[in-house]
Amino acid sequence: MDRAELKGLLPHREPMLLLDDASVVDGEAVGHLTITGDEFFVRGHFPGNPVVPGVILCEMLAQNCCVLLGEGGATEGTTPYYTSLDKVRFRRPVRPGDTVELRCRITRERGPFHFATGEACVDGVTCCTAEMSFALMPTDDADGGQ
Repeated sequence: MDRAELKGLLPHREPMLLLDDASVVDGEAVGHLTITGDEFFVRGHFPGNPVVPGVILCEMLAQNCCVLLGEGGATEGTTPYYTSLDKVRFRRPVRPGDTVELRCRITRERGPFHFATGEACVDGVTCCTAEMSFALMPTDDADGGQ
């Protein structure tokens, strides 16, 4: 799916929509984002040596997981919230000009909680790995689920 289709599935919008495209293949979400260098999170991180912040790589993985969660309609009427981020490892910096490939898989579910693993790569080289969990909270929650 392209960005327009992603907007029908994800609650994120620019400048925080961090996927150019995504698909679900054999139970795994596969997404991509090309870093141009114009993104707000790259311009000041770091001048003269631009690098995508690690927390942004984790957000890319989360959005890719949400594509997988939304595949069966599980996210309808809900907002996915991060509930944990564990065993995060950063192995290689991501820089302008890189196309990040994201791969995520749901490992288990319990009620509104969904647990996943994810990996971000550039040119087949692992940049970031993480274990994550999410809670799907009703969108009409008065306090926004926080």
